[in-house]
Amino acid sequence: MACRFSLSLVQSLLLTAATVSLIGFSPAKAANAAGAAFLPHQALYDLSLVKSRGSAAIDNARGRILYRFSGSACEGYASEFRQVSELNSGEGKVTLSDLRSSSWEDAEGKSYRFTIDTRMNDMETGPVDGFAERSGDHITVKLKKPEPKTFELDGSVVFPTEQIRRIIAAAKEGKSVLELTVYDGSDNGQKVYNTLSVIGQPIPADRSTGIPDPSITNDQMKSMTRWPVTVSYYDRDAKAKDGEQTPAYSMSFELFENGVSRALVLDYNDFVISGALGKFDVKDSKPCSK
Repeated sequence: MACRFSLSLVQSLLLTAATVSLIGFSPAKAANAAGAAFLPHQALYDLSLVKSRGSAAIDNARGRILYRFSGSACEGYASEFRQVSELNSGEGKVTLSDLRSSSWEDAEGKSYRFTIDTRMNDMETGPVDGFAERSGDHITVKLKKPEPKTFELDGSVVFPTEQIRRIIAAAKEGKSVLELTVYDGSDNGQKVYNTLSVIGQPIPADRSTGIPDPSITNDQMKSMTRWPVTVSYYDRDAKAKDGEQTPAYSMSFELFENGVSRALVLDYNDFVISGALGKFDVKDSKPCSK
């Protein structure tokens, strides 16, 4: 099994406008709704096994996530993501997965481009390459890979950066629950997830943490408020059992108001992996031209 973030939060994860409607949305409105602008940065997360449960026993897990985020409300947002994970289930059974993705999303949430490559034990499972465009009350998705295909999604669906923008906006408004339907191009490029975000009370910038990491000690981050967030991802097309649907996976993290995430916990149902922020670098950004 390939461990992965949802691109929907790093990308999908990692990054604000619960009350901003998609019609009439603009970068200026986005900035006002979100407060702090998204911070261009590079983050490296070290993965380790927290616990194993269920029938798929995992003796050990390790890996890394490298995430680069850049752009602005003027030029759109680009992200590059790579997650390498090694799962050891004992008796010499080791699964190595390598997920790479890159995407671009315009600040109005109208356009989304994405490429995703996944390898499992050095075998490629098939690249995904596509483009999604919002028009009126629907979204048109055009896939080049794994095979050419065009289909439509409901206009209420959001893309990854918009997902995080809305989570931050909801957190600023004091909301504790947010439901969104998200498309990030993952799996075969046709997967859509219903998501449930649970947002905790804000964590003041001056509150101490057990083990400080580069996001806490960075000068640009010291004054930032953050929130504990858990996002559960449900396969929209999966049928519920006994009236209740189990999430395909969920992730918990502390989300800063500028889109940076720390203290990651990825729950794949059979096992749980933590992601400690090991390295963090702020990148230069181009100011919007007036």
